[in-house]
Amino acid sequence: MITRRAFVGLLAGTAVATLAGCGDDKQEETGGTDKVTFGYIGDYNGSSLPAIANKLKLWQKHGLEATLKVFTTGPVQIQAMQTGDLDFGYIGPGAFWLPASGQAKIIAINTLGGADRVIAQSGITSIGQLRGKKVGVPEGTSGDMILTLALQAAGLTNKDIQRVPMDAATLASAFSSKQIDGAGFWYPAIATIKKSVPNLVELADDDTFKDKVQFPNAYVAGNKAVADRPAVVKKVVQVLREATDYRAAHRDEVIAAVAELTKQPADAVKADADLNKAMTSQELDQQTADGTVGKWLTAMGDFFVSAGKLKEKADPKTYYLGEQWTAAK
Repeated sequence: MITRRAFVGLLAGTAVATLAGCGDDKQEETGGTDKVTFGYIGDYNGSSLPAIANKLKLWQKHGLEATLKVFTTGPVQIQAMQTGDLDFGYIGPGAFWLPASGQAKIIAINTLGGADRVIAQSGITSIGQLRGKKVGVPEGTSGDMILTLALQAAGLTNKDIQRVPMDAATLASAFSSKQIDGAGFWYPAIATIKKSVPNLVELADDDTFKDKVQFPNAYVAGNKAVADRPAVVKKVVQVLREATDYRAAHRDEVIAAVAELTKQPADAVKADADLNKAMTSQELDQQTADGTVGKWLTAMGDFFVSAGKLKEKADPKTYYLGEQWTAAK
């Protein structure tokens, strides 16, 4: 079973966390229980904080009743926010251009990712050798981001390959059956592919580009939630802050909680967790205050402009609610 984004999404369905009292009105915000819909992706990064919130009943503690909805990608969640079907959600770095273009707000930086790879079939030993070949990529994801970065570093563009947009489950099947020559993808899904294609080649990873751009992932709020429900946004951020610190201090317990939520083996969750860097809320406070997060977002903005995702980069202060994060202690 593929154990990341799309694959858990296909199997898990919708998980409902009815962990608070009976709030009838989504817009209540009267000091009682407020209902929210909260999206996540079924990997360690995307599901660890909501899994902790379930385990510790943090939703209830902060006056929330959260309905959790599993998704396959970040862009799909932001689309759901725009249609009113979702209040909050999770995105990987490849989707950061969406809040940067005004389509959502980042309310919490989550972890620094390290699970993304450009992979290729045996015999392909460089990014340059992907020229003219079929390369699969889930659009708007971290796989999209690392593929584009790798092409740029090799002096190529997406026009130099046969770029094949596809969802994650289709990509895994297509690579395993050798219908595509390469892919921008991620672990632990790649580990599953290796079971049928053990000699696949890894051409680039997140660390390849660490001097140019970081790969943070984040939790986001829909623009309507930010505009109309600021008290609820604060409650959600408080939940995320507490969950962030619990994750930093209780690794084994969090791995078990994620395994339970996502219906994955604990060893697969651990392998996923090992690839990513988690931080405490205090570290994120400092990185927000000293401009570190702003530098990450600015560098990502430069990349998204170069990749054609943005016409011009935006000031991170317009879409990262850093002051709200640090104030929600």
